[in-house]
Amino acid sequence: MPDEQLSPAEAYAAARQRAKEEATALHGFQQLYDFPLDPFQLEACRALEAGEGVLVAAPTGSGKTIVGEFAVHLALAGGRKCFYTTPIKALSNQKFGDLVKRYGAAKVGLLTGDNSVNGDAPVVVMTTEVLRNMLYAGSSALDGLGYVVMDEVHYLADRFRGAVWEEVIIHLPESVVLASLSATVSNAEEFGDWLDTVRGGTRVIVSEHRPVPLWQHVMAGNRMYDLFANPDRDGRPKDAPRNPAKAVNPELVRLARSEQDRGGRDRFQRGRGRSMPAGRPTRIWTPGRVDVIDRLDAEGLLPAITFIFSRAGCEAAVQQCLSSGLRLNRDAERAQVRQIVEERCADIPDEDLHVLGYFEWLDGLERGIAAHHAGMLPRFKEVVEELFVKGLVKAVFATETLALGINMPARSVVMEKLVKWNGETHADITPGEYTQLTGRAGRRGIDVEGHAVVLWQRGLDPEALAGLAGTRTYPLKSSFRPSYNMAVNLVGQFGRHRSRELLETSFAQFQADRSVVGIARQVQRNEEGLDGYRESMTCHLGDFEEYMSLRRQLKERENDLAREGSSQRRAAAIEAIEQLKPGDIIHVPTGKFAGLALVLDPGLPPVSRGGRTTRHPDYQEGPRPVVLTAERQVKRLAMIDFPYPVAAVDRMRIPKSFNPRSPQSRRDLASALRTKAGHVEPERYRRGRAAAADDPEISRLRATLRQHPCHGCDEREDHARWSERYHRLHRDTELLERRMRSRTHTIARTFDRVCGLLADLGYLSGDTVTEDGKRLGRLYGELDLLASECIREGVWKGLAAAELAACASALVYEARQSDDATAPRVPEGNAKTALGHMIRIWGHLDALEEQHRISTAEGVGQREPDLGFAWVAYRWALGHNLDSVLRDADMPAGDFVRWTKQLIDVLGQIQDAAGSDPELRSTARKAVDGLRRGIIAYSSVG
Repeated sequence: MPDEQLSPAEAYAAARQRAKEEATALHGFQQLYDFPLDPFQLEACRALEAGEGVLVAAPTGSGKTIVGEFAVHLALAGGRKCFYTTPIKALSNQKFGDLVKRYGAAKVGLLTGDNSVNGDAPVVVMTTEVLRNMLYAGSSALDGLGYVVMDEVHYLADRFRGAVWEEVIIHLPESVVLASLSATVSNAEEFGDWLDTVRGGTRVIVSEHRPVPLWQHVMAGNRMYDLFANPDRDGRPKDAPRNPAKAVNPELVRLARSEQDRGGRDRFQRGRGRSMPAGRPTRIWTPGRVDVIDRLDAEGLLPAITFIFSRAGCEAAVQQCLSSGLRLNRDAERAQVRQIVEERCADIPDEDLHVLGYFEWLDGLERGIAAHHAGMLPRFKEVVEELFVKGLVKAVFATETLALGINMPARSVVMEKLVKWNGETHADITPGEYTQLTGRAGRRGIDVEGHAVVLWQRGLDPEALAGLAGTRTYPLKSSFRPSYNMAVNLVGQFGRHRSRELLETSFAQFQADRSVVGIARQVQRNEEGLDGYRESMTCHLGDFEEYMSLRRQLKERENDLAREGSSQRRAAAIEAIEQLKPGDIIHVPTGKFAGLALVLDPGLPPVSRGGRTTRHPDYQEGPRPVVLTAERQVKRLAMIDFPYPVAAVDRMRIPKSFNPRSPQSRRDLASALRTKAGHVEPERYRRGRAAAADDPEISRLRATLRQHPCHGCDEREDHARWSERYHRLHRDTELLERRMRSRTHTIARTFDRVCGLLADLGYLSGDTVTEDGKRLGRLYGELDLLASECIREGVWKGLAAAELAACASALVYEARQSDDATAPRVPEGNAKTALGHMIRIWGHLDALEEQHRISTAEGVGQREPDLGFAWVAYRWALGHNLDSVLRDADMPAGDFVRWTKQLIDVLGQIQDAAGSDPELRSTARKAVDGLRRGIIAYSSVG
C-alpha cells in the first residue's frame, strides 16, 4: 500500500521498518546487484547476518553463490576474515577472479597448492585441502577468521575428496560461521541436522525453484518432441506427480511402442536429418551432431553444451562440425575470437603450439565450436570457458567434468546418451547426474527459459527418461574414512580418546547411526512376530523347540549324507521317481514342499517313438512329478527336491472326479491323504536311503526323536510348521542385529585399526606422536604412509632430481584404465632400484593392513603404486622438449599437466617432510624446479 494511503501510525511504523532494514548489511549488499534477490537467498543472508550457519541446497544456476558472497561482504564489513573454499582448483581460480573484480586485488587472495597470491588478504579463496592442512598445522592465518564458505559442499560424497570436507567442518573453531552451498539433495535436512549437531545453530534452506524454467525435449529424426504432455513453468510435469512417467507426451510413448512392435527393423539409421522423399514411410533416426547444432541454431537455442561421456567423442564431434563446413560466428566475431586467443596464449612457445594442436583448436573457436574435457591443456579450457561466456563459442562438446560447478551456463543442453562409463562398466546416469548436467541450461538474466534435449536412441524409454527429468534430488552420502595422515594429526592434537570422540561426530557416523533406527524398528517388529510364533508352536506334552532342534539336526545330517556321492544318488533318485505311479504316497525329502505328498503324475518319463526310446522334449533335468501336499497344494516338483531316492510308503485311490483346480477337491483329497498316512512312522518315509540307515548318528537322533514327549502329539505337524516359521524369522532377526552392531561405531573401529598399525610401525606410542609420526602428518594423499616409509628407510637417498621425480610420480599417478598388461617403462639405474624398493615396501604395508583388517575397498589403506608416469616425469624433469615427452606419455596434454602438477605438489610435501635430511630437501626442490617449466609454468589451472 502506498504511504499516502496509510494512516499516520502505519506510515510511521513502515518508515521505522525501512530504516531498520536499510541499516542492515544485507540492504547495502543488495545494492550491488541489478536484480532483486530470491526469497531463499534473502532468508539465507538474514540468517548469516544473525550469526547462524546456513546450509543452502538449490538447483544449479539458481544463484547459491550469492549467499557465499554475502558471507564475504559480512567479513569485510566487520573487519574479519573469510575463507571461500571450493573442491577443485579450477573453481577456486574462477571464484578468485570474480571476487577480485568486485573487491579489488588488495582484499582477495588465492591458495590452491599451485598458486599462492596475497595469502594474508582478508578474503582468501582456496581449495578445501588447503584449509584442512591449515587446521592441522594450527596456522596463524586462522586468526581473525569469521566466516568459511564451502561451495559445492555436496562434494563430500566424492570418494577422494569427501573426507576433507568433514574434517574441516569438524575442526573449524566454534566461533566461525559456516555457509555451506550444495546442489539440491534429497536429505538436506539430515545433513543440516548433522551440521547443527557439530557446529551449533544451522539454518537449512532448500529451494527447488529454478529461476529460469527448463523445458525437456527429445529430438528424434528431424522433429523435436516435448517430453511432458503438460509441463509447468519449470518444465516438469504439471503439479509434479509422484510418478512423472504418467505425464509423458503420448506421441513419444507411441514412438517407443512403434519401435518395439516393429522390432526396430530398418527404422533407425544415423542420418543427416533430411526429410524423406514423398511416398516413403516416415523413418525415425538418431540425429547427427551437425544436424542437432543446425536445428538448435535455426530455433534460436544456441549456445548449447552437448554432453558426450568420452574425451575422444568430444574431439570427434568438433572434427565432424569442422568437416561439414559448419560456421556459427560472423566475421566480426571471428576476429574477436582470434584476438582473445592470441592474447591468452602469447606466452606459449611457438614450437609447442603445433604439439598442442593449437591451430586446429583455433579454427574451431573461430567458427564458434569447441571441446571441453579434462584431457585438454588447462589454458585451452580456460579460453573456451571465457569465449563461451562472452557468446563467442556457441557449441561446446563436453564431458561431465564441465558440470562440476564451473560457471559456464548455456541456453540449451544436449544429452547424446543416458549411459556412461563409470570406470568399470557402462551404467545409466542417475537422476542426480541428469539434474546436474541439464542444470546448465538457462542463463539467469539472459534467457527466459532453458532447454534440455535428449537425442533419440534405439531402445530409449520415454517413461524412464521422465523419471530422470522429474526427479530433481539425490541423496548425499558421506565418504568419510580415517586415513593415516588424519590419525597422526588428530592424535597429535587431541590424543586417542578425544580423537575417537571427534570421529564419532562425523556425518558418516551420523548417517550410520540414523540407519540403525530403521533396522531396530524391524527387529522390534520381528520380535513381536516371534512371540506369536512361539505361542502357536507351544505343545502341552513338552518342549517343542527342543524337539524341533532334534529334527533339524537329523535333517542336516541327512542332507550331509545326501551331498556325498550326489551323482550316484541322483541317478538312483531319477530311477526311483520313474517307478512311481499316480496314487503313491511319498515323503518329499527337502525343499519348500518337503513332507507328506500324494503323486498325481510321476512326470514325463521316457516315451517310445518309432520303435526307439527317446526323452520327451521337456524332459531336461529328470522327472518333474506333480503332487498334492498335505497342505492342499498341487505342485510340480523338480529333482532338486529329491537328493536321494524315495519310494512309495503306501497307496490310495485318486477319485476320477478330482479336479486340481478346485479348492474343495484339493481339501478333501489332502484330508484323506493325512488320514491314510497317519499310521506310517516318519522313518518309513526314508526307505531306500542305505547310507542314512547305516549311519550311527542318524540312528541315535531317530531314537532320541521317538522318545521325545512331543513326538506323540496329535498336532505335531501343525506345531512343526509354526516352529519352522519361528526358526526362519529368528535367523533373519539375528542377521539384522549383526548389521545393527556392525553399523555402530564403524568409524571409530576403523580408526582403532589404523592407530594399531601405526603403533606397530612406531608412528604412535599411546597418545604420543613420534618424530616419524610428525613427518607422516606433513604428507597428504592416498599413499601418505608409503611416502613416509620411503623417507624413513632412505629409499630416495642419493637420487638425482629427475630420478626422485620418477619415484614420487608413483605416489600420485593412476592410469585411467588398468587393463594394460605391459610393464611400464622406467628409468634405469638408481631410479629403477628405488622404484623396486618402493614396491617391496608397499607389499609389506599391504600385508600389515590385511593383518589389521584395513581395506582399500573401505576407502582406507594404500593402493599399489602405479609406475606408468615414471618415465614421462623423468624425461620432463631432465629438460626434454614437449613433443618428445608427450609422444612417450601417450596421453593428452591436459592429463600430462594435471599429473605433473600433482607430482609437484607431492614433491613439495616430501621437501617439507624431509626434516633433518638436507640432501633430500634439496633434491626435492630441484625436482620441482625441473618440472615447473614450459607448458607447466604457463598452465594456471590444475
